[in-house]
Amino acid sequence: MTSAAETGLYVHIPFCRHRCHFCAFYLEIAHVDRTTRFYSALTHEIRLHGQHNPLHGRWLQSIYFGGGTPTALPPDQLVALLKLIRTTWPTSPTAEITVEAHPSSITCEGLRTLAEAGFTRISFGAESMREQDFIPIGRHGQVQDTAIAVQAAREAGFVNINLDLMYGLPGQSLQDWQRTLELILPLDPSHISCYALTIEEGTKLAQDIERHRVSPIDDQLQLDMESLTEQALAQAGIVRYEISNYAKPAWRCRHNLLYWTGGEYLGLGPSAQSYLDGARFGNVADLDRYLTSLNEHRLPMTDCIKLSRSEQERDALVFGLRLLRGVPRQAISEAERDSEIDHLITSGFLSTDQGRLWLTPLGRRYADSVAERLF
Repeated sequence: MTSAAETGLYVHIPFCRHRCHFCAFYLEIAHVDRTTRFYSALTHEIRLHGQHNPLHGRWLQSIYFGGGTPTALPPDQLVALLKLIRTTWPTSPTAEITVEAHPSSITCEGLRTLAEAGFTRISFGAESMREQDFIPIGRHGQVQDTAIAVQAAREAGFVNINLDLMYGLPGQSLQDWQRTLELILPLDPSHISCYALTIEEGTKLAQDIERHRVSPIDDQLQLDMESLTEQALAQAGIVRYEISNYAKPAWRCRHNLLYWTGGEYLGLGPSAQSYLDGARFGNVADLDRYLTSLNEHRLPMTDCIKLSRSEQERDALVFGLRLLRGVPRQAISEAERDSEIDHLITSGFLSTDQGRLWLTPLGRRYADSVAERLF
């Protein structure tokens, strides 16, 4: 568990230039009139939260601009938002401040503007280094954009650079995935996130698979790709520390660690989620309703649930198991959950030793199913 002092802020920018075929997240296609209205509403949300003071004076240790594609907003707006956040809440001078970006959505000048304003970490959605992989997932841009973006970010002053990758894409072979890793490593990222492609109901990719336009996921191939990833990145000094995340020493994502270790965070923007003072709550996942609430000087929150101690322990267990180091076995107090955990150990999904509990490789592959068994 993290200390109560470890608090983060998540800012959801719900805009993209295009929707990828695998994406099931709430987002809007970026248009100037919509982004302008959103920016104004978001500044109002920050000020309203400042008046309500939900952080009770706690210092922000991380600020994360996610999406969507945050760089769908102009750099000067992102800078102005960061400045407003820092004047609204006390922020640690060593805070990790992340912005997500599509490699084709940035410029050298824009990157310099962000770095000079205090953004310390940038995360590029590379997905693959094989252009053929982009076609079935509807990802726009070219593979060369990633290398260009990383070089430009480094020249702008960014040291902490993450690359998001996806494996198990339609038509992608084990050799294709190995080649992507071989092309990514010379870019020298400090952090790499590798996600197994999942098919979300209602997405265009799900429809294409159902209509036999795209090949379905090969579970065994994804397992082989996962094993290859861990081995190849470890040899390069980029060590796995969570189901989907790998980092060089000292470069683990501090903001995401809040989610996995019981830290607290406030979410801003449509569909953003928060966890503060033992309560989970979220914003409406609809830009128009979000705008309407803030025009009426109301916070756009919904679904506030105060967790019992037992529910907080359950969440700490489920999220903590995402980390390779696992969780302390002594943190699990319910006899009923102990019985379920023993069953998962016997079935090969969990392992235990020296007072800790963690997911096995099989358990990591089916982490969502394990979590459901523990709820």
